[in-house]
Amino acid sequence: MDNKTATFRLAVLTDAPDMAEIHARSWEVAYKDIIPAEYIKEKNTTRPALWQCILSEENTTRYVVQTDGKTVGLLAFGSPDDDDLDDSVYDLQGLYLHPTVFRQGIGALATNFAFNAARALGKTAMVVWVFEDNTNSVIFYEKCGFVADGKTKTLSYGKPLQCIRMRCEL
Repeated sequence: MDNKTATFRLAVLTDAPDMAEIHARSWEVAYKDIIPAEYIKEKNTTRPALWQCILSEENTTRYVVQTDGKTVGLLAFGSPDDDDLDDSVYDLQGLYLHPTVFRQGIGALATNFAFNAARALGKTAMVVWVFEDNTNSVIFYEKCGFVADGKTKTLSYGKPLQCIRMRCEL
């Protein structure tokens, strides 16, 4: 890891264009061989409106990740939707970085920020859903302390994709 530092703050409406851009570029690189290109292209056209909508309401769970005053990522976490989890668990709902900052330690800093925020709320574990075929993400989350907990689901992203849930005890 480089000696990168990152700051995190709750996203505001004016962050929507940066967040849409990062979300799009991240998907193009991270999911290139996982999700069909046409599907990614189609989803990316909706990102500016999506982030405008998300950030037009009160925000307590979506953050921008910044280095040197520039937004390079987005992070979201909160209560899980999974029926088998109680309120002691938090869900890492999204961590997307601009590809220009991949593999610089910023993802680990973001994950630690989410862990600390969860601990501050009395949470004892965090889960994250990952595409099973996304070996880079699986390896990344394993390095952060997550392990597959045996729960799976299939989602449709232009084709059926198997997802695994990973869990980290805090």
